[in-house]
Amino acid sequence: MHLSGSITALATPFLASGELDLEAWRALLKQQLDGGTQGVVVAGSTGEAAALSDDEYDTVLRIAVEEVGGRVPVLAGTGQMNTAKTIAATRRAAAGGARFALVVTPPYVRPTQAGLVAHYRAVADQGGLPVVLYNVPGRTGCDLLPETVAELVDHPNIVGIKEARAEPERMAALLALRTEGFAILSGDDPTASRAMLAGADGLISVGSNALPRTFRRLCDLSRAGDSAAVAALDAQLQEIYGFLGVESNPIPVKALLQRAGFGHGLRLPLLTLSSTHTDTADRLAALAQALEAQSSRDSLAA
Repeated sequence: MHLSGSITALATPFLASGELDLEAWRALLKQQLDGGTQGVVVAGSTGEAAALSDDEYDTVLRIAVEEVGGRVPVLAGTGQMNTAKTIAATRRAAAGGARFALVVTPPYVRPTQAGLVAHYRAVADQGGLPVVLYNVPGRTGCDLLPETVAELVDHPNIVGIKEARAEPERMAALLALRTEGFAILSGDDPTASRAMLAGADGLISVGSNALPRTFRRLCDLSRAGDSAAVAALDAQLQEIYGFLGVESNPIPVKALLQRAGFGHGLRLPLLTLSSTHTDTADRLAALAQALEAQSSRDSLAA
């Protein structure tokens, strides 16, 4: 199964008490499928994986697999600070029914490039799932360089990369490595359309939590090469892109989701959106609703 199109890095809804909100989780999954999302990531960084117990991880993954029912790929976040723990987490995700493992570079420990090659090969060999590499240096303190990716693309169990760096030069270097068996996925909402117009396979998005139809439309237009329509839609999303970065992810997107009826807040050390941004969140939640309605109409017209 080749990964492509609009893939959502799902936020994990909580009750006001701080427990998992499983009703909201099921509703969020349904909203994503109804909106045309082409894949979901469970328990990634947007899903506050670090704040989930093992039992909670198993629960949200099991429900996602059940609700999705094979209609789209389910990716599970399994990256840990060392290789043995990552292999164990990947095996756990495989047992839970995930189709792919999204494996971030080991955070905090800052391995060398040679260490990253050995790490990913070991996870791909022993984890029991196809591996999607994930590079997000701003969170991990570690940058997976294109020349290192080039050493990994021929591994039969390494099937793609989520690249969160925004520079066009980085994306161009990765696109040169793209094959039918190795997908290039943007991990940066504001620059994803540019990446897809240049040949990237899709986007693993934060914003699509709140705007699944809109991001599906953006991905479809970008992958079709309709640069004029992409520019028009991207312009409508600029404020939302900016808002998603005003505080640490997933604080802003969870503020939008809460206003749409999905969950109540985050787990420490993350706090809910500061009052400084409340009015903006209210306004952009309304904008998201309007864009979703517009994207639905546009898709029907097409």
